[in-house]
Amino acid sequence: MVMPIDWSSVYAGRAERMKASEIRELLKLLDQPDVISFAGGIPDPALFPTLAFREANEKILGDAKIAAQALQYSISEGYPPLRQWIVEHMKSMGVDCDIDNILITHGSQQALDFLGKMLISPGDTALVTAPTYLGALQAFNPYEPRYDTLAPEGNRTPLSYAEAAEREGGRVKFAYLVPDCSNPTGETLDETGRLKVLDLAENLGVPVIEDAAYRAIRFEGDAPRTIQALDCDRSGGIDACRTIFLGTFSKTLAPAYRIGWICAAKPLIQKLVLVKQASDLHTSTINQMLMFEVAEKTYDRQVEAVIETYSKRRDALLRALKTRMPKGVSWTEPNGGLFVWVTLPEKIDGAALLARAITEERVAFVPGKAFFATESKANTIRLNFSAPTEAMIEEGISRLGRLVKNELSH
Repeated sequence: MVMPIDWSSVYAGRAERMKASEIRELLKLLDQPDVISFAGGIPDPALFPTLAFREANEKILGDAKIAAQALQYSISEGYPPLRQWIVEHMKSMGVDCDIDNILITHGSQQALDFLGKMLISPGDTALVTAPTYLGALQAFNPYEPRYDTLAPEGNRTPLSYAEAAEREGGRVKFAYLVPDCSNPTGETLDETGRLKVLDLAENLGVPVIEDAAYRAIRFEGDAPRTIQALDCDRSGGIDACRTIFLGTFSKTLAPAYRIGWICAAKPLIQKLVLVKQASDLHTSTINQMLMFEVAEKTYDRQVEAVIETYSKRRDALLRALKTRMPKGVSWTEPNGGLFVWVTLPEKIDGAALLARAITEERVAFVPGKAFFATESKANTIRLNFSAPTEAMIEEGISRLGRLVKNELSH
């Protein structure tokens, strides 16, 4: 009898750093109708521009010549009309670029993976905020980085970061952050903080990765300028710029098409094209063409609809937290995005609370511990407000507040 292969014996060492996402596991709960979920950062499907996508699909596949292009292999850089649309979009945010500064990726998650592959050698240091986007840590982890905490408002010197990295046998390679309506906290970094990040990166001689997944979903107030726009001003233009901007259509139009992009200096884009070629050749041609058609016709209107709905749900969540949570619980008050970050009394562990919340109250959320690269705060949780309705938010937070009160009484 042939012995079955022991797969664990043939994996590369990096495979040990690949862990299941707590969020992806929690998304399975969405199939349970009695669970009120604040877990996944998913858009409300009722807001998807379904008709616009249907019409675009009929237009593309209804013309034999266009259909042949849509169903064929394509260039790795991405569909030129979509890249040109993104060029104009970036210009509206103060970044003067051209089509060769844009690479289309399979969602911005693929962009994170590519950048980890391009920039991290084992033992190098990635600077990330605490907490930070869990998906970024998952993308970077296989490349065996060391993490250090990026604190834009802190007082650490560039030298202290460099020396800490050197003691571990590597060097600082980049600073990564979600500066607008961030995942997981919902907070926005002000312009002073953005300039401090650029100063730090300049002193260390490293790039800044600006993950802008939630920038368009801003409910009130003027958005600070993008880090890349500030960088272009001080450096003299996009091709002298150290900031790498990651954009996506997943939170505004639809996530299933998996269309994201990187905007950066041409030398980096040219190298990333080679990574793209080796990875998947190119992002789906028809998906890019569909996204271009829909973005060109509906993007601004779609963003307005998303903001109108999600801002009401944000308000409902903040009201419910204020009325349902006991003393000792605090939370962020985001001006956009999809999330509120809750800090519980120190005696309450978010992961343990989740186990009880699902079994006893049929409520789901994401424990905060997963969002920390180094030292974590177990008494934190992330709540999403884009998926549940206002009525569900009120009921869900009522259940959760009752559970937290019970925890504190024991």
